[in-house]
Amino acid sequence: MKLAFSIAWRFLMSAKKQTIVIVLGIAVGVSVQVFIGSLISGLQVDLIDTAVGSTTQITVSSDIDRTIDLNPGEISLPVITDDSISSSISNLSEDLIYVTETLDVIGFVEKDGIEKQVVFRGFDLEQAEGIYKLETDEKLVYGRMPKQADEMILGIDFYTEYQENDIELFNETNPITVEVRRQGSNELINFKVVGFFDLGVKALNNAWGIGTIEAARSIYGIDDYYISSIEMQVSDPFLAKELATQIENELGDTYEITNWMDEQASLLSGLEGQSISSLMIQVFVIVAVVLGISSTLAITVLQKSKQIGILKAMGLKDKDASFVFLSEGAILGIFGAIVGVILGVGLSVMFVTFAIDQTTGEPVVPLNIDPGFIALSAFVALFASILSALLPARRSSKMTVIEVIRNA
Repeated sequence: MKLAFSIAWRFLMSAKKQTIVIVLGIAVGVSVQVFIGSLISGLQVDLIDTAVGSTTQITVSSDIDRTIDLNPGEISLPVITDDSISSSISNLSEDLIYVTETLDVIGFVEKDGIEKQVVFRGFDLEQAEGIYKLETDEKLVYGRMPKQADEMILGIDFYTEYQENDIELFNETNPITVEVRRQGSNELINFKVVGFFDLGVKALNNAWGIGTIEAARSIYGIDDYYISSIEMQVSDPFLAKELATQIENELGDTYEITNWMDEQASLLSGLEGQSISSLMIQVFVIVAVVLGISSTLAITVLQKSKQIGILKAMGLKDKDASFVFLSEGAILGIFGAIVGVILGVGLSVMFVTFAIDQTTGEPVVPLNIDPGFIALSAFVALFASILSALLPARRSSKMTVIEVIRNA
């Protein structure tokens, strides 16, 4: 092995320009792999984060309407009344990282005679922050999160519409009080508006109000345990379907369990299409690298046939002759992979540095530079280089001294 490696090194050094060209060929292939892979991965991560990163990924709701006793009257809604379900779901898997109970109320906000419909969403605000990221992603554009049962925040469109009617809804030091009533009820509940959020979706900015579950119960006028749904986010969004099935098996068929992978099948199909496109590009690059190295080493066998014949006449075994070219493939693969990784990472860094959105200062397309993927790309290049040397190695092992002398 050592002798074969030494001969291979001498062969490569005797044709430095050719060696550099082959190394650059492999390096370009690896760098394209690293860059395209990071680009596609970054696009997918960004798309997933935009689409489902700040919303519920699994939702459990009741499949049966239940009667809620009000004071006075009653109302029939699909609500969950079992207060043990939420904790059971939370304990089901560590991948369920945020789990919040919700109680929704369709009603109206009224201030100075101007009434606007609202979907009041009562949350466990600490868990809901993990899902909707109101403070984390700076979606809370004015004020602060509610802390008391008589406080709420509203979508930014409420602020705009009331301001157009010369009605102020926000005062940071002395919160403005509005009246909220449930649809179908005349009972008014006072709430302090302590902030406004912008979720980036007009329909939500125009309709949602957010507070605590206790606040939602106060609008209904109830004290008993009722919730509309249980919303969740998972550690890996692509586990949503699997975890939804586990939850369904745990709870039975009286609950409706939905997950984003089923509800946004077209998005999932698009992501799979991106992955397949990326894989195809990388496969074609590898094939090009293999063909390039294999053809170059095949020519080298012809160029070095005299030297191989002399070495065999001096006692070099057929197996060692094969190892010479396998070693050449390995050496070329190692140097090509190292240079390719440097080029690929450098190209990626340049891309995120210079290709930026002038308005936000953020990269036009975020790249996801994954050390594991880079290491895999380098390994694939090394394997392809050795694989491409198999045919020349086999040919050199069959070469005889007599054949060399006859062709000399």
